Amino acid sequence: MKTLPDYIDHGLLLLSIGLNPSIVSVARGFYFANPRNRFWAALNASGILPREVIPSKQAQARIFQQYKIGFTDVVKRPSSMGKDLRAADYMQWAPKLQAKIEKYQPGICWFHGKVAIRNHLKYADAEKIDVKWGRQDFLLYGSTVFVTPNPSPANAIFSLEAITDWYKKLHDIIRRDFPAALPATIPTE
Repeated sequence: MKTLPDYIDHGLLLLSIGLNPSIVSVARGFYFANPRNRFWAALNASGILPREVIPSKQAQARIFQQYKIGFTDVVKRPSSMGKDLRAADYMQWAPKLQAKIEKYQPGICWFHGKVAIRNHLKYADAEKIDVKWGRQDFLLYGSTVFVTPNPSPANAIFSLEAITDWYKKLHDIIRRDFPAALPATIPTE
């Protein structure tokens, strides 16, 4: 199965966790590669990065190396739509994501969408937890959890502005609660 590689290591500030890779992203070799996906536009407008990046495999690698932002998915099987995933996909992949988070202990697990985190929790045999937007009242295997709307074009109920606002709230938490983890190139104020 061809899929996207994980960008994960010890010392991550953020671990971006999507539902699963899109066919377009796998073909282009980087996360959120569909030109209609709002991830990169919202990220660029949020202040999380010190300067705008042009979506590409190289930009993603640079974000990982310089800014301690990793990327993975709840399910690694690509599909054209998240609704194409089945229970068997979550049963296979949720425990693997759990093991990654436990091993690498990112500062913040950043889930893109309530479907992503709810299905991870359900199939990783975690207790049923009420999930809301933003910072959660629980830790996930020792990491802070933040949930933003899925930036997929299929999730049209959320505008780019609404998604960007959630990313800005994430940035506020990073500056307030994780200033020591910020690379020197990211402003803290």
